[in-house]
Amino acid sequence: MKASDGPKGAGVPNPAVALPFLWRRMQASLRPRPGAAVVVPFDPKALERDPALTWIGHATFYVRMDAAAFLTDPVYSERASPFSFAGPRRLVPPGVPLEALPRLDFVLLSHDHYDHTDLPTVRRLAVRGVPFVVPTGVAGLVTRAGGRVAAELGWWQAATVGSVRVTCVPARHFSGRGLTDRNRRLWAGFVVAGKTRRLYHSGDTALFDGFTEIGRRAGPIDLACLPIGAYEPRAIMRPIHLNPEEAVRAALDLGARAAVGMHFGTFDLADEPLDEPPRRFLAEARARGLEESTFLLSVGETRAF
Repeated sequence: MKASDGPKGAGVPNPAVALPFLWRRMQASLRPRPGAAVVVPFDPKALERDPALTWIGHATFYVRMDAAAFLTDPVYSERASPFSFAGPRRLVPPGVPLEALPRLDFVLLSHDHYDHTDLPTVRRLAVRGVPFVVPTGVAGLVTRAGGRVAAELGWWQAATVGSVRVTCVPARHFSGRGLTDRNRRLWAGFVVAGKTRRLYHSGDTALFDGFTEIGRRAGPIDLACLPIGAYEPRAIMRPIHLNPEEAVRAALDLGARAAVGMHFGTFDLADEPLDEPPRRFLAEARARGLEESTFLLSVGETRAF
């Protein structure tokens, strides 16, 4: 599948809404707001557990399952931005330093946005020789940064990487790193399937009918990693990001046995209070009777699944 064969991504938002929003984001980058994610010291022994995941921050997890070890959307830079002096600043340090990760078999990149594909991090991983699995069109970014691509996949394409099978699945979002490349590269989620576990990482996505299809075609999903932050103002964010209640609905549509929230508390990307997404996510899970299967991690925390 070519990037142009995918769906049309979200259009450019109304300038009357977008320009004041961008001004507020600029102010937040200069004066960080309170409410960042909780950070705990990582446990080196816990990093060796299988199956388990460790939250590094934002959409980055270190995952061990079925003898595979991989990272999702790794961002270790201080800003989610093309600039070192401007853009969303990291509010909390990465939960595990990159050099402290015990091993890595591959890395997943869901799409080309700066808070998901961080080229300085790609360069550091390339030095370690870690291969990447990416959606259509993203391979060029990786190879130009010195990285090796194990597989470049369109929606519903799959590749075996080590001991697991990685399937690229649809998402409702958009792509672009500048003014001239909007929607030229594909955006996606991934289902990683081993002998005993299946993990779904959504990347960035809004609510759409595709969750049911993903659960039907790529399930059963043992754990779904779902974004719960960056949802206000809704006029801009509804077509591209889940809010916390929609994330719970997505978990239900997927038929996931468990769900963990991500994409909050690391970078200040939208207008909602920074500490609101986790509260709303857990409240909606309780309201739906899912409190036993829906959880959050502190940055640096490891949990079995």
